[in-house]
Amino acid sequence: MLGAGGMGEVYRARDTKLGREVAIKVLPEAFATDPERVARFKREAQVLASLNHPNIAALYGMEQDGDRHFLIMELVEGETIAERLKTHGSGLPVDAALAIARQITEALEAAHEKAVVHRDLKPANVKITPEEKVKVLDFGLAKAMEPAITNASLTNSPTLSLIRTETDVTPEGEAGGRERGRPAGRGGRVP
Repeated sequence: MLGAGGMGEVYRARDTKLGREVAIKVLPEAFATDPERVARFKREAQVLASLNHPNIAALYGMEQDGDRHFLIMELVEGETIAERLKTHGSGLPVDAALAIARQITEALEAAHEKAVVHRDLKPANVKITPEEKVKVLDFGLAKAMEPAITNASLTNSPTLSLIRTETDVTPEGEAGGRERGRPAGRGGRVP
């Protein structure tokens, strides 16, 4: 197992058809009979499918085997920012930190251009590859800024209240999802 979160466990696997290593995110069996959690899992797949950026971990597919639901995603080798910070007790060099921040910003800009807000960006959800390429992971709490998805349905859901990362809350999350602004555009400007 590579990791686990509120909406699933992630495993390393081999795609025998295409001959590549992948990450498989599996919806926990206990959630498979909960229509709300299954819908949230499928929504994560739809959000990821709408994003195509070199700094966002790619979704290759969504599958179901009986009651088991899983996402097939790009396997990102490397370490998370959280892991890197542990090994650099005095912090990162400024040039390295700026390079990482620039790539994260580019990933978020691409998501915001598609009207997607990550809502759980934290050091554990950003990986740095051995080539120093940044990949933003885990759009499981992402919010699509669409009228069809109301703030109440996201912020008042039992799933969200159980899996929200309290120690790393984004400003829009801190507002309880009641924000009325729009995602920032190029250069940090709000359109």
